[in-house]
Amino acid sequence: MIKFIIDNNELTITYNNETVFYHTPRRPVFYLGHGTENIESYRGNFEVDDYIEQRIGLEKFTRNDDVVTFYHQDISLTVTFKETNNRLQLSFKSSNGFNRFWMRLYATEEEKVYGCGEQASYFNLRGRNFPLWTSEPGVGRDKHSLTTFYANLQDRAGGDYYNTYYPEPTFVSTRKYWLHVDTYAYADFNFKHKNFHELFFWEVPKEMVLSFKDSYLNIINDLTSYTGRPPKLPEFLQEGMILGVQGGMDQVLEYLKTAEENDINVSGLWCQDWAGHRYTSFGKRLFWNWVLDESHYPNLKENIKTLNKKNVQFLAYICPFLLEDQSLFTEAKKAGYLVLNNQSKTYLVDFGEFYCGILDLTNPSAFEWYKNIIKTNLIDLGIKGWMADFGEYLPVDCKLHNNIDAKLMHNEWPVLWAKCNYEAVKESGKLGEVFYFMRAGAHGSQKYSTSLWAGDQSVNWERHDGIASVIPSALSVGMIGNPYTHSDIGGYTSLHGNIRTKELFERWLEMSVFTAYMRTHEGNRPDENFQFHHDNETMHLMAKMTDIRHRLKPYINALFEEATEKGYPVQRALFLHYEEDEVVYDLQYQYLFGSDVLVRPVVNHGQTKQEVYLPKDEWVHLWTGEITTEPGLIEVTCPIGYPPVFYRKNSKYNKLFKSITETYHYEKEAFK
Repeated sequence: MIKFIIDNNELTITYNNETVFYHTPRRPVFYLGHGTENIESYRGNFEVDDYIEQRIGLEKFTRNDDVVTFYHQDISLTVTFKETNNRLQLSFKSSNGFNRFWMRLYATEEEKVYGCGEQASYFNLRGRNFPLWTSEPGVGRDKHSLTTFYANLQDRAGGDYYNTYYPEPTFVSTRKYWLHVDTYAYADFNFKHKNFHELFFWEVPKEMVLSFKDSYLNIINDLTSYTGRPPKLPEFLQEGMILGVQGGMDQVLEYLKTAEENDINVSGLWCQDWAGHRYTSFGKRLFWNWVLDESHYPNLKENIKTLNKKNVQFLAYICPFLLEDQSLFTEAKKAGYLVLNNQSKTYLVDFGEFYCGILDLTNPSAFEWYKNIIKTNLIDLGIKGWMADFGEYLPVDCKLHNNIDAKLMHNEWPVLWAKCNYEAVKESGKLGEVFYFMRAGAHGSQKYSTSLWAGDQSVNWERHDGIASVIPSALSVGMIGNPYTHSDIGGYTSLHGNIRTKELFERWLEMSVFTAYMRTHEGNRPDENFQFHHDNETMHLMAKMTDIRHRLKPYINALFEEATEKGYPVQRALFLHYEEDEVVYDLQYQYLFGSDVLVRPVVNHGQTKQEVYLPKDEWVHLWTGEITTEPGLIEVTCPIGYPPVFYRKNSKYNKLFKSITETYHYEKEAFK
């Protein structure tokens, strides 16, 4: 399966008769070097400057069976090739002292690439490079937008197309292979070159794994058998929507009553302020001491039992940062559970007008202590889910219990945080019943994050950071084995004049029906932005959309089972099922919801007509029942409440989809 073809001083290495490396003295496959980095951080935003002091091409090689040594004078890299579980596995051993490593993979000009964690700006990564470093993704993210300009000017928080909460050195190629490099070090994957992909790291990685398969679904199945898969999401997420509300028990019950009076199917109340709240110039923030605020939520355990009788679950919020001088901070500090600064004192992180200590997740005792906090303060109360926030903030100038350089631990931190939550739920015997959602991630999130959410999008229509950005975000993480993700309905970040409108909220709402689950968020400035209870027409639309969600339950349940058993994402790139159609490989704003439903969300202000690309199949327009059999672009009328959605005529769920058409048929001409 592994072949080494030597022609003079050139070396071609193939696997399954596919070229993986093509080495020549002028264009070596491997480089070693030295570099000095400078990293400046501010509230989760990182500016990385890397000065390369030395880059040495290893132009010569010797081979001994499946071991190849690449070298330049006395500098060498030994690469061991072996096949394990029908995958190509490379392990690396280098000369001492090198902290920069480059590797060039063979590529073709027409090849396309997907993955590298969560990418919100571009789904097909070809033609760009992607630094892989977990951080706040930036507000705006488009260097030409006013949002980004003001975010940089006033908050040092503008970001760029590649900034992401969830970076991962894993991708899928249209040459039908997946590749993962086993490292959490800073990396930069460069897909700009016609004939090779250049992968760059701040260390010599432990190993690389590559697997060719005959279909994209088999690629995802094989990749997720390697990474692990999450447990099936709880059934209540198929029933309706989670209302993101806050303000205390009386207030959230009033919101629930309003929703119920308007026939909205509510499956959960997400009350992030269960531990209290505070106000800053950014907006309404939480009180970061993860203990129940009984003044706001009195008798919560009994209230949760009452809600459960109505099939409504209670959800909360937690993160691994502890508010300075509050009870958990004080207990953790006394026990030595907090991350230290270079003076061996508690490292305090500025979160904007308040400071927090960082739980040291590399300390086994601290890890166990916080698991018990989650079990006692959340699970034992009857809480069925929570936002497990802030995995991307680890500063690089801190001291950790395990004595590993924080620069090398930074990208792994979200996985440790996910694992802490996972073990708390598993040890409580609640996997599949209790879940949490995370924005930060890395390799390992596939197993340890029960689900993701897309993060803090701006409450606007901008491509790189508004409603549109959550679609490539979902598709990219789905390609590397994260089947469950969703987003805040209406977005979150309201800064520099961005105010959520009714239209934006409603377009986001109708899209969310066709994601892993539906959840609203009040946003960082609730009083300034549109909320669902402001408008009777919006609540009528919510009733319709949650009814459709409930009707889809048998179909969604099947998607959840596929996700857990096979690793298939709930939101899928079209080429997973239509490999022969060349057009679908470049579509990033429409997707398949499972295999049988095609969705093209409306992501532009004021838009009432939308072009949709249909691959070769028999497609039925959900709102009119009209059928098309010819592949290509069509135009549909799409007023609010009727997003462009189609289903496969030959789906075994045909009757279910048809019942939706019959109930919510769009009478006017909607299909061309």
